[in-house]
Amino acid sequence: MPRKHIVMVGCTAPSHVYPSLGVIAELVRRGHRVSYVVGSPLASLVTPTGATVVEHPTIFPLGEAAVWPDEPAEAMRVFLDEAIAIHPRLTSRFDDDRPDLLLYDIGGLGAPLLGARYDVPAVQLSPTLVAWEGYDEDMASVMDPIKASPSGVDYAKTYRAWLASNGIQADPWEWIGHPSRVLSLIPRAMQPHAERVGPHVEFVGPCLDPARLAAGGWTPPSSGRPVLLVSFGTAYNDQLPVYRACVEAFAADWHVVMSLGKHVSPDDLGPLPDSVEVFASVPQLAVLESASAFITHAGMGGATESLWFGVPTVAVPQAADQFGNAAQLESLGVGRQLAASEVTATSLREAVDEVSSSASVAARLAELKAEIRGHGGVPAAADAVESYLE
Repeated sequence: MPRKHIVMVGCTAPSHVYPSLGVIAELVRRGHRVSYVVGSPLASLVTPTGATVVEHPTIFPLGEAAVWPDEPAEAMRVFLDEAIAIHPRLTSRFDDDRPDLLLYDIGGLGAPLLGARYDVPAVQLSPTLVAWEGYDEDMASVMDPIKASPSGVDYAKTYRAWLASNGIQADPWEWIGHPSRVLSLIPRAMQPHAERVGPHVEFVGPCLDPARLAAGGWTPPSSGRPVLLVSFGTAYNDQLPVYRACVEAFAADWHVVMSLGKHVSPDDLGPLPDSVEVFASVPQLAVLESASAFITHAGMGGATESLWFGVPTVAVPQAADQFGNAAQLESLGVGRQLAASEVTATSLREAVDEVSSSASVAARLAELKAEIRGHGGVPAAADAVESYLE
């Protein structure tokens, strides 16, 4: 295929950047020129793909003081405000260097507007669930209060005005909730009502970056103990009581690897035995490859990676889609979920023992692992992108 210019509009959250990196690197390897739009703090994540990084300032809450709004519409507004702020920068950059195709993360809200501006396809790379036929009716009890709240009303008003200023007359909730072209980067097993998802969505499955898979950076213990990974991602990791409960429950006979994030210091946990490793962050894929269990907040990235490696989960969801992801893992027969209020050393130990020792869980994980790796992943996603170019 002739070399094309592809623009990927990402957003400035690590969990939204990682899922696309393998696809971007493959498109570059195939000879395409890729421009990747992302906030400056995360530019270093994209650089190794070979794409041209188009950096911009960000308003996203990052670092130790990062606090996301609790109200859903207010959290959504962060994505919208950033998209509106950077849009003139993007039109200025690409008006004279027009793309042949737009790719975008679910938070890259400006990409469909650019697609309309340049009359080229805009394809969403979705790192989470997508809407199914009947979604609006099924989710009305959740979404209607959000839409009716003062922040929800203001969100829609602001979004509608932004669309109109770019020549688009559309209901903002319909516009954001029902994109016309989607490549789903999650396991089909994690998609609710997958049988009701329309043909505009192609399930290519997890596209784990080969560079991350090969990076290593962690050595399994020589003790022979089973490995337990404990991680609550980058946004919901202020979990000192959970970390302490994990030390109490597992230090005696497991090898525990904990990713603490930036809110908790190892000193907060006091003296630790050699069987407990703590880090600000860990090479998660390397640890999961050796893990026998995973205590997680059930972000879609972690849920997907646990299935990829066939690792059972104990989920303690905190916010957003994590509750649905935790329930889906449990319904698949590969995990347990605990409410944050239920977490103790005893409850964690019982849940981990249950999922890590069950023959039925192991068999189900093996089945799903094979199914998920059969989706096609990075090559299938790159083929799909090139089909839109044709």
